[in-house]
Amino acid sequence: MDGRQLSGSVALVTGGSSGIGRAIATRFGAEGASIVVADVDAEGGKETVSMVEAESGDAAFVETDVTDETDVESVVDAVVERYGRLDVLVNNAGGSGGDGALHRIDAEEWSDMLRLNLTSHFLCSQAALPHMVASDGGSMIHVSSVNGLLGIGLTGYSAAKSGLFGFSRVVAAQYGRYGVRSNVICPGTIQSASLARKREREWDEALQEQWFDQYPLGRFGRPEEVADAALFLASDRSSYVTGTELVVDGGLTAGLDQTLLERLYDIDEPPIVE
Repeated sequence: MDGRQLSGSVALVTGGSSGIGRAIATRFGAEGASIVVADVDAEGGKETVSMVEAESGDAAFVETDVTDETDVESVVDAVVERYGRLDVLVNNAGGSGGDGALHRIDAEEWSDMLRLNLTSHFLCSQAALPHMVASDGGSMIHVSSVNGLLGIGLTGYSAAKSGLFGFSRVVAAQYGRYGVRSNVICPGTIQSASLARKREREWDEALQEQWFDQYPLGRFGRPEEVADAALFLASDRSSYVTGTELVVDGGLTAGLDQTLLERLYDIDEPPIVE
């Protein structure tokens, strides 16, 4: 008996060429799912497919702009044509490039952020929905951010990531009767190649220490840790979970920064067994 959690399932992962999307695709492949990676980055997407196949998984890449309705319809059609069904949709593609403070962005940049980080989820979910219903249900997983929960910065990006909560709940409420579940993952700061470059280019030691101080676990997350959360939401282990948000942030949204907590509550020394 195959004990893998997604054995026989078919998953579409957008933004799967690197980072969180790649980690989700490879994790799902290892758990028995057939994977279609959708991304504008063909080189990275094909590399992800090779990684899945190297572990004896089944995967394919389709170059896709998730903000383009025709592209989205084409990739969903490609999934169904290749595998005959679609069980899991991971709406992971997104980005914050070009965004900033309210007084520094214009209407076009605002619109671009909403289209990439919110409208794309609508397009992919709408295209996938009939196929999930035809297969007696499925799991939609929308990758948001702690920016949707806290006023951290990035005006359009944060608004879009927050909008995913309402969107996902409506999908959950309206289509649960057909076996379709819809949930959101909210990652905190996750280590990636792009973040590493940004840290090297822009962050001094003091800024990095201040960032780490916001996290009770004292570090940034790993893409694989978000992938584990996605696996839970994709699998039957979350069969009664829908319309909710799973926060994967090392405690960032749990309370105050660590230095302030130490000063307020005298917790700079760990408890000891007496």
